[in-house]
Amino acid sequence: MQPDQVTRRGFLKQAGWAGAGLALAARPRPFAFSANAQNAQAPASAAPASAPPGPDRLQMLRTAGATTPIKVTRLRDTLFLLQGVGGNMVAQIGPDGKLLIDSSAATASSRLRDTLSKLDPHPLKLLINTHWHFDHTDGNAALHNDMGAFIIAHENTRKRLSTPQEVQFYHLKLQASPTSSLPQETFTENEKLFVNNDEIDLGYMPEAHTDTDIYIYFVNGNVLHAGDIFFNDFYPFIDGGTGGTINGMIRAADTCLALADDKTKIVPGHGPLGDKDALQKYRDMLATIATRVEKLKSGGQTLEQAIAAKPTADFDAAWGKGSLTPDQFVTLVYSTL
Repeated sequence: MQPDQVTRRGFLKQAGWAGAGLALAARPRPFAFSANAQNAQAPASAAPASAPPGPDRLQMLRTAGATTPIKVTRLRDTLFLLQGVGGNMVAQIGPDGKLLIDSSAATASSRLRDTLSKLDPHPLKLLINTHWHFDHTDGNAALHNDMGAFIIAHENTRKRLSTPQEVQFYHLKLQASPTSSLPQETFTENEKLFVNNDEIDLGYMPEAHTDTDIYIYFVNGNVLHAGDIFFNDFYPFIDGGTGGTINGMIRAADTCLALADDKTKIVPGHGPLGDKDALQKYRDMLATIATRVEKLKSGGQTLEQAIAAKPTADFDAAWGKGSLTPDQFVTLVYSTL
């Protein structure tokens, strides 16, 4: 099977988050859902079915959110990339009011409010969640209660947030979110908004990073927020416990590639700003590794044997610098095929 094909097993099934992008060094690093540094050194022979238990990542996110600055990068005249703790955010400004993609940590809300107020005087009107994970939604309630944001997301995001959830790979159990955190409007497949003289297309990407992922494409601005189906520069987390699959990640990357051209600015859920070339390289990496792991798994190899085969070896120098070790990424691919 060619590397650019979805694996046979996933096709028949029709199918970090490594965590918040806390800038601890020049390279953006996964944070809230990443294994700690000591755990990251575990030998390959351990063949982890999941990451070792670590600290309370939600509390870590909130602690960091209270003090971490928010970096602002202008993408277009009315579109800005915001990077602090949590996933990458995009803000749109204009006479209809501000639109924001994702909400970071609840403790970052006052800093986020101050940052948004410096962009233009109009109030925050709309908040769109790319998916349900708390490093993208923890600030929902604060932005809704304190700033009046109306929240839009896929219907599965509301379902996930409104009930207790477990991120099995990271041994993380989460309580249901308060009502004020929940999206007030949901959709199932596609949605179209017209805000601040731009067309904004929202599209569902099933069984990808989770079962809640959407892209947000600013048509006139030619800016695409891909959410956590795109981790730029490092191996991505795939939350198999809430519907994520490696083949869904590949299909989602294909969906975003079809929307983009050579001038599109593509915002990943985590990592530096990307473009079509960066997303293509990421997609090809995912597809190649998925094909290799699928061949091992369908050939009867156990997870431990698949890890020992080192199917990511030629990619590790470029992609293995995040908080997920190559062995952990192989575990995620193997378990979601």
